[in-house]
Amino acid sequence: MSKARRFCELRLRNSALGFAALAVVLGCAISAVAENCTTANDMDAATRTALTTAGQRYFDLLAKGDTTSLRQAAIPSLASDFSGVETTIKDKQSALTGSKGTARPPFLLEADGTAPIVRAEFYCGVFGRNGQTADSAAFYLNNLPPGKYGVVILDVSSSKGPHTVSWILQQVGSEWKVGGLYIKASQIGGHDSDWFLKRAQEFKTKGQAHNAWFYYLEARSLISPLPFMSTAATDKLYDESQKAQPTDLPVDGKTADLPAGTAAYKLTDLFPELVGNDLDLIVKYQAADVSNTNAAYSSNVAVMKALLAKYPELRDAFAAIVARAVDPSGRDYGTMLAMKDIK
Repeated sequence: MSKARRFCELRLRNSALGFAALAVVLGCAISAVAENCTTANDMDAATRTALTTAGQRYFDLLAKGDTTSLRQAAIPSLASDFSGVETTIKDKQSALTGSKGTARPPFLLEADGTAPIVRAEFYCGVFGRNGQTADSAAFYLNNLPPGKYGVVILDVSSSKGPHTVSWILQQVGSEWKVGGLYIKASQIGGHDSDWFLKRAQEFKTKGQAHNAWFYYLEARSLISPLPFMSTAATDKLYDESQKAQPTDLPVDGKTADLPAGTAAYKLTDLFPELVGNDLDLIVKYQAADVSNTNAAYSSNVAVMKALLAKYPELRDAFAAIVARAVDPSGRDYGTMLAMKDIK
């Protein structure tokens, strides 16, 4: 199995919006239906120009906050439920207003058949003996309807740091319509993927395995503009980070037990996230009920204290902890405390 096929769990965060009609999720199995990917160097000039022009035009509308025009340019299924796109644009408007985007070379994805492909894999460019090369890429999509799709990624310099804006376009007739929008910051707190990678390696050298893992996660999140795209760089980072993954954290739907005095909590997720200008650690755990907010607050604080008692190294890596008690219905109650206030 190639390295590209194993890069399948990059966390989707930072205002990413999947295109509803295509139901994109990560996929790592071989599809029996033919999928073809063409890089910018191999596609005809007319298609390359059409994709780049469409991506740039839609970005200009995005930078103006023109959601009405973008909705009119969307595929029907997305246009009928456009609220998610509008929310994403509103959330990022302050960073993108008046900004300029520079388009990377586009990709053309072609899915054959007459029914949605359960798991579609697109391998673009030249792959070597060890997997991907400098100019290759791979895309993993689930439940993808047959058709032609374009991936146009723009690098954006904004007032709030560099971002990437990625358009998933679908060919409808002679037009390239908007099928999905992903907006991601390329830095967190002024730091890029390389910075987080170096810190992860430093934590690993110090024997702080959990800090190393969380910083690897952040490096992986920042390195790719799309959660279903891998490159030689992402594959290399994936391989390195997997060797550092602790075995006592919740992962792949499995819980982890956290003792706290006479109580015990089942953690369901632990991950880093930017809150304001700080990198905080988010911890989610199972709770029977969160309707009593006083009790939920006390439980949240107990989880934070127990977490730091078990992993004191976390104080070196994060500004605060956000604990979220989640009941069986999915309702949650959150509490944030700065590290200095958790005693």
